[in-house]
Amino acid sequence: MGFHEIRFPANLSFGSVGGPERRTDVVTLANGFEERNTPWAQSRRRYDAGLGLRSLDDVEDLISFFEARRGQMYGFRWKDWSDFRSCKPSAEIRYTDQVIAIGDGTSVTYPLVKTYRSGEAEYVRPIVKPVAGTVRVGVQGDELQESIHWEVDGATGVITFERPPLQDVEITAGFEFDVPVRFDTDRIATSVASFQAGEVPNVPVVELRV
Repeated sequence: MGFHEIRFPANLSFGSVGGPERRTDVVTLANGFEERNTPWAQSRRRYDAGLGLRSLDDVEDLISFFEARRGQMYGFRWKDWSDFRSCKPSAEIRYTDQVIAIGDGTSVTYPLVKTYRSGEAEYVRPIVKPVAGTVRVGVQGDELQESIHWEVDGATGVITFERPPLQDVEITAGFEFDVPVRFDTDRIATSVASFQAGEVPNVPVVELRV
């Protein structure tokens, strides 16, 4: 699968509409009760970066980005302004934000994850596109130094330790992240609304499994 490690211009994605999507099969039984099942273990996100009125320079940037990705051919990074940190959007990133794993004493690689909790239920989301320079990692409550104690693969979100963390210790991390997406159309229709402004009414993108 083709993927370009480049982010869609963040100023153009700001104000977009979108979020997580689930697929649930619902069967209503003869007695009125329901059976529900889902074929998806992970949610999938969709966005619409309908830009409304922008400058013609912004429209040109969008067209250039779209053409360079060959429409739906190549994936790219997307900043979801409503959910792009391991902590709340108003908080500062800390190395204790997320428990990503419990050490087993032998493994040196651990993937980044973000856990969403509500009541007793939770959902663990894989994070595969961390933002360079934002990742912080800790083990057993102590922060470790990048390039000395650990490295992160920015294309997969996998942390590699110099030495395996001890068994049963908490491995924590904080980070910003992008969503791997592709355009969900092979056509961009623009309309010049005035000499200084253009309109792009529909720019759908959809999350990729990578």
